[in-house]
Amino acid sequence: MASTTSRILLARHGQTEWSLSGKHTGRTDIPLLDEGRRGAKLLGERLHRAPWDGLPDVEVRTSPLVRAKETCELAGFGDRAADWDALMEFDYGSYEGMTPSEIKADRPDWLIWRDGVPGGETLAEVAARADQVVDWARSADRDVLIFAHGHILRTIGARWLGLDISFAARIRLDPTSLSILGWAYGEPAIERWNDTGHLA
Repeated sequence: MASTTSRILLARHGQTEWSLSGKHTGRTDIPLLDEGRRGAKLLGERLHRAPWDGLPDVEVRTSPLVRAKETCELAGFGDRAADWDALMEFDYGSYEGMTPSEIKADRPDWLIWRDGVPGGETLAEVAARADQVVDWARSADRDVLIFAHGHILRTIGARWLGLDISFAARIRLDPTSLSILGWAYGEPAIERWNDTGHLA
C-alpha cells in the first residue's frame, strides 16, 4: 500500500549554456555555467537551514547527467545520492539542441506535451519513467529528494497528481528551483512549485 505521508522534493539543475538559450537539452551532457553553480550552492544553503535542516532522513537520488549530479554535489547531497536513469531528461531525438522557435519554423502548431518528438522517447515512455519515480517515492514513510531536469520533473509533477503528461505544459520550472509534491486531505497535492526564493 502506498504511503500518504511521503513527499518528493524536486530540485531542477542549475543554469547551463543550453538552458539559457532555450535549447532542448536531453541526453547531451552539458555542464553548469558559473551562474548554475552559484544557484546550486544557494539551494543547498537553503535546504541546510530551517525548516529542512539538511534533510537528515531523506533518500536522495539524482540523474546521472553531469548538470544534475553537479547541482546535487554543490548543494551538499552528493555523498548521499544514488544515480538513477529514470531521472534522465526526455530523449528529444531529432529535436536535441533545437529551440522551440526553430522547431516551430517547420511545425508552427507543435507542442511537445501533445505531439512528442521524432526519433526520441514517446510521451508514454517518459510518463512510464515518471510513474516509476512516483511509485518509489510512495513506497515508504520517508521523504525523498531528487535532482533532475525540467521536463522529467514536470512530468513527475503531473503523474504525482494522477494527471496525463499533457498537464506538464501548465507547470513550468526554472533552473535551480525547489518544488515539493505532497498531500492534502489524503489526496496527492502540490505543496510548493518553482520556488526560486533562494536565488533572490
